[in-house]
Amino acid sequence: MKTRTKPTFARLPADYAGLCRAHLPRVIRDRVDYENTMEIVEAMALHADRFTPDQQDYFELLGHLVADYDADEVKWPKAKAPGVLAHLMAERGMSAADLSRVLGASRNLGGMILRGERRLTLDHVTRLAKHFRVSPALFLEE
Repeated sequence: MKTRTKPTFARLPADYAGLCRAHLPRVIRDRVDYENTMEIVEAMALHADRFTPDQQDYFELLGHLVADYDADEVKWPKAKAPGVLAHLMAERGMSAADLSRVLGASRNLGGMILRGERRLTLDHVTRLAKHFRVSPALFLEE
């Protein structure tokens, strides 16, 4: 059942039992459950610095329930290694020449990899993961 009025943080109880009376946390099984849970999450999200310990526990539980639903129901597209690399580079304002320096290779290699003319080697993947501080799996092609 859809809630009638949007909850606000000011109107939410400070204790766990009161929060559960306002919105009983349970496994999210459909879109309506998801939307109801998200209304509470959104009402609380910007006020984390003011949470009571009970509100913190409740908010964390709702976050886990939403994440579980998203993992099961939402089909996220799998990012391809070149797109991930391009995104990470853009975030840091890196050029193809910068990529070549990170890889410890000729200055043309970065551009060749970005254009899809060359594939990443295991050594490249290791260097990129270390440089960007991410999992090497992001750069491995399936």
